[in-house]
Amino acid sequence: MRARLVELAQGMVEERGGAGLNLAELAARAGISQPHLSRYFETREDLMEAIADHWFKPMVDIMEDVLASDLPPRRKMYEFFARRFLVMKKKWEADPAKLETYIEVGSDYFEQVRSYIDLADHYLGEIIGEGMSDGHFAGLEVDETISLVNQMCAPYCALQTMTMFMPRLTEDKLARIVDALFDGLSAQDRGARAVTGLRAA
Repeated sequence: MRARLVELAQGMVEERGGAGLNLAELAARAGISQPHLSRYFETREDLMEAIADHWFKPMVDIMEDVLASDLPPRRKMYEFFARRFLVMKKKWEADPAKLETYIEVGSDYFEQVRSYIDLADHYLGEIIGEGMSDGHFAGLEVDETISLVNQMCAPYCALQTMTMFMPRLTEDKLARIVDALFDGLSAQDRGARAVTGLRAA
């Protein structure tokens, strides 16, 4: 019943967005009373969290599979972003409007989504730690490296950015970005900040 309720709720979200999700209507669609519904979901936020769990589960599975693999850190980082990107690309190709609806709902219910962002950062930190053990990202802390990697890979992991650039995003470009991260990302000053006379005082 819980899985059926989540499926029905997702249909309502796809029809009208998160604002159109009404517990009374959900109970009616499921053919149960509201008190019966409250055994599964006491509040709308509980229901949205269950929808988020269902929506993000494939992504969590992908991240855990990559993390558990014996791949070297560079390839792990590529797979970590590429596999999730391909799932989103398929969703976008199948129905861009539906994906946009879910992105909007995720923004509206950010507290229900935050744990998945934190989990992705934790897993990325594990990969970065492995890379640091191999001598990459010299002079940087793990948290700083997570932030830098996420900013540089934003089109492949931040859904709002991804949908803006989707037609121009490719796996080959992502591979080059990951190579650039591993080959060049460090705390070393290579001259960019040494340029003078361009910034306003």
